[in-house]
Amino acid sequence: MFEKILIANRGEIALRVIRACREMGIKSVAVHSTADADAMHVRMADESVCIGPAPSSESYLNKAAIISACEITGAQAVHPGYGFLSENAGFAQALQDHGLTFIGPNAEHIRIMGDKITAKETAKDLGIPVVPGSDGGVPDFETAKKVAEGIGYPVIIKATAGGGGRGMKVAKNAQDLEIAFRTARSEAKSAFGNDEVYMEKYLQKPRHIEIQVFGDGKGKAVHLGERDCSLQRRHQKVFEEAPGPAITAKMRAEIGEICAQAVAKIDYIGAGTIEFLYEDGQFYFIEMNTRLQVEHPVTEYIFGVDLVREQIRVAAGLPMSFTQDELELSGHAIEVRINAERLPNFAPCPGKVRTFHAPGGLGVRMDSALYGGYSIPPYYDSLIGKLIVHGRDRPEALARLKRALSELIIDGVDSSVPLFHMLLAEPDIQNGEYNIHWLEKWLESQFK
Repeated sequence: MFEKILIANRGEIALRVIRACREMGIKSVAVHSTADADAMHVRMADESVCIGPAPSSESYLNKAAIISACEITGAQAVHPGYGFLSENAGFAQALQDHGLTFIGPNAEHIRIMGDKITAKETAKDLGIPVVPGSDGGVPDFETAKKVAEGIGYPVIIKATAGGGGRGMKVAKNAQDLEIAFRTARSEAKSAFGNDEVYMEKYLQKPRHIEIQVFGDGKGKAVHLGERDCSLQRRHQKVFEEAPGPAITAKMRAEIGEICAQAVAKIDYIGAGTIEFLYEDGQFYFIEMNTRLQVEHPVTEYIFGVDLVREQIRVAAGLPMSFTQDELELSGHAIEVRINAERLPNFAPCPGKVRTFHAPGGLGVRMDSALYGGYSIPPYYDSLIGKLIVHGRDRPEALARLKRALSELIIDGVDSSVPLFHMLLAEPDIQNGEYNIHWLEKWLESQFK
């Protein structure tokens, strides 16, 4: 087992990893920018190293500085959290080249799944159902027209190197196609330095369902059910729950087994999430995230496992501490993402937190790096916390979430907490009857 792990991240996810390390008797090293010198993860770690100025390009994305921090502190492994370098194949390879362990999948698997076209082709080869679409990239508009005619409108054009909704456009008919195609390529070029796009059938009212998988890197893998992440704004998740309200036990077992077998075939190691659009009883592969997800706590709640601990164990060469038969789903869990944002336009709201009080009680978990007197810097993502609740069933989880939100105090900055108070009053949310378009349509109706 490792004696010391460096966490190449910040905020609540860095704290999450530090806590797992402490329970396992492993020393932790926090890295930080100059803007995060007073951050909670720096205070909580056994050691800390400043790796650069505030911009993430000069600190949390600085591979050389992170590797130097490992050498200075004697850290043997690096946990990347999510975001930043967590899905950077070059970083994983560089750590390996320096004799360090990347706590995650190998560089080749990150590389394969990081390209949307290669990922889709790989998924198809592994027996995972995919959305009808182009065979690879679409090089020009004439090809785009032929593909659209073949799969039928509406279609969606996506950047192969995309993420976060950038380089993604919908064409409802032939008249929309040209401007959608050219705009998607332009956005992709601007955002990712790569204008290659591909096309898929655009599903009308799908849900976003993701399957949590975990492999030992030696041909064994399990699935830990699904999460429904359909409530999204601009392709960013805001509310996640498990199990999914629309998924039956039979569906869960079938798609879960497909995904577990797929990652076992490629000797995948660690945590991964296979994301699908789900409509009319059918699952369609979107992408695979080769890292820990922001919403992993809902899975931990319903299965009673520590996914970060498991990541560390398998990275150290130990076997998984559970088998598929030992994983039993219990109850219902919901997570809401608390952002430092000002409604109704969701503008980032950095600033000084005068008072912070986390909710508590049975079945309530608050993952946050906030504290009274902390100044939220303007340089990073606006996520400042995740409120997760667990109940015996969905109604109890919803009631517990409502109660926990009423206890949460964040004074000094605006946050997205009022959004969730409003959502919990909606019959569609109470009944679990929503899809990936529901939230944006609802927001339009509320904030005209």
